[in-house]
Amino acid sequence: MTKPIRIAPSILSADFAKLGEEVRAVDNAGADWIHVDVMDGHFVPNITIGPAVVKALRPHSEKTFDVHLMISPVDAYLEEFAEAGADILTVHPEAGAHTHRTIQTIKALGKKAGLSLNPGTPTNVLDYLIDELDLILVMSVNPGFGGQSFIDSQLRKIEDIRRRIDASGRDIDLEVDGGINADTSQRVRDAGADALVAGSATFKGGPSAYADNIAALRGEER
Repeated sequence: MTKPIRIAPSILSADFAKLGEEVRAVDNAGADWIHVDVMDGHFVPNITIGPAVVKALRPHSEKTFDVHLMISPVDAYLEEFAEAGADILTVHPEAGAHTHRTIQTIKALGKKAGLSLNPGTPTNVLDYLIDELDLILVMSVNPGFGGQSFIDSQLRKIEDIRRRIDASGRDIDLEVDGGINADTSQRVRDAGADALVAGSATFKGGPSAYADNIAALRGEER
């Protein structure tokens, strides 16, 4: 199933002093989704934002809020982020004892469910979960910080997951996050990704550059 490429700017690279303005700016510049990285200083070595910030940002865009929960244990916070305005909730299999139950909880909250695979997480974790998922997120860096370099081995993982999605016959988004720029975006698109998370590559140059940055990530000329 061929889908248009969706660009999901990660607000981790935005100006935190004016997050609402930044969300509006990338929305107007052509972003498809708004990617929100939630980190707890425990599951990953950084602390970012919680549900109160998601709720505060929700009025600034009608685009899909793509919320990536890098927190453990994760189950206790699913309802808060759902109520705050998340449209997609993505979790890690390592973030709780019962991943299938976590996915079921997300669906019961009326949200799309995503599963994120760290660079060292094998694709066989999908064997008994893929039929429950709306999105699979491949981390092409180790999660925790923005601005890292793309890990080339993840291209094989993207190709493997693309085959799994196609074989399932289900409408599952294949998203990639980490080291995405105009060069690596082409490589991950060729490998089968259809949604790209980009932080510094989107927000570099300030608001006047956002539309050009997003077009470059799509492989388009402006």
